[in-house]
Amino acid sequence: MSDNQLDWQKSAVVVVFIGLAGAIGYSLPRPQTASDAVTAAPAARATAATPAQPAAKPEIKAAAKAPAKAEPKPTLAGFTPPPDSAIPKGPFGDIVRQGEAIFHDTQHNAAGLIGNKLNCSNCHLDRGRLASAAPLWAAYVNYPAYRSKNGHVNSFEERMQGCFRFSMNGKAPSYGSKVLVALETYAYFLASGAPTGAGPHGYKKLKKPAQPVDFGRGQQVYATHCALCHGADGAGQASADGQTVFPPLWGAHSFNWGAGMESLTNASAFIKANMLLSQGGTLTDQQAWDVAAFMNSHERPQDPRFAGSVAETRKKYHDSPMSFYGTTVNGVTLGDKSPPSGIIGEN
Repeated sequence: MSDNQLDWQKSAVVVVFIGLAGAIGYSLPRPQTASDAVTAAPAARATAATPAQPAAKPEIKAAAKAPAKAEPKPTLAGFTPPPDSAIPKGPFGDIVRQGEAIFHDTQHNAAGLIGNKLNCSNCHLDRGRLASAAPLWAAYVNYPAYRSKNGHVNSFEERMQGCFRFSMNGKAPSYGSKVLVALETYAYFLASGAPTGAGPHGYKKLKKPAQPVDFGRGQQVYATHCALCHGADGAGQASADGQTVFPPLWGAHSFNWGAGMESLTNASAFIKANMLLSQGGTLTDQQAWDVAAFMNSHERPQDPRFAGSVAETRKKYHDSPMSFYGTTVNGVTLGDKSPPSGIIGEN
């Protein structure tokens, strides 16, 4: 046999040995480092006293590793939306400006969709920028999201449609309509640089009031702090050209019973954070709860989901102590005499 054949047979034996060793869980020794020598000494003593055991499989060691830390949730704290001066020139900027115009003066720029005398900017203050007033930019980065109000995940467009239907007491603009596209584009511009999926985007809820809400105390708060702007009858005020300056808070020209603001939870939080106008925090928590109760103890347009029975509508959509719909206040069952909701016409 030649020397080359002998070398080939030796190599084959080594390969077979390595393969068998791997199959039964053994590994060939590797070069030892200084740190290996320190940790190997106790192991060597234990091995001398006990029968040899197979080495631990690598996957067992891997399972014992600590789980990776979760990434911190993004936050909207400190975020400032861009100013009007940052709106670019060109087609995109034109649509942004159109959306801002609709948002600020919804009465004139989306007239066929509005059934009351409100503008989007009456609740979403500073043209949708103010952090304490359900800012438009924060809503944009939080949708799609699940809403218990309709029991499914809503897109941002569907959420805006709900505003038209309930808060504006009107008709939802259709998907792809100029109004909806312009508003969404304006929201996209305001959200430039905001972290996606961050929160919150609504109102900071107040703790439960120290005392049960009281209509009488609320009426006093309203007369002292609110009536000057919103009127003793809650009808609000408009400029000479018909632009709503101070929104109506109840009655036929206000939001309907399906709007989020009819909930004492939302109304009290908004009032505490933003009223008096530009002087948020003026009222105590108790005053905010009481005046919210007074405001929402008045009749307003019917919930568009109403199907002939106030009691059934309350049971299905308003079954909460935070809603006065279907309850009797000062001898009046709220919802019984609500004017019809919705309008005819669409952009």
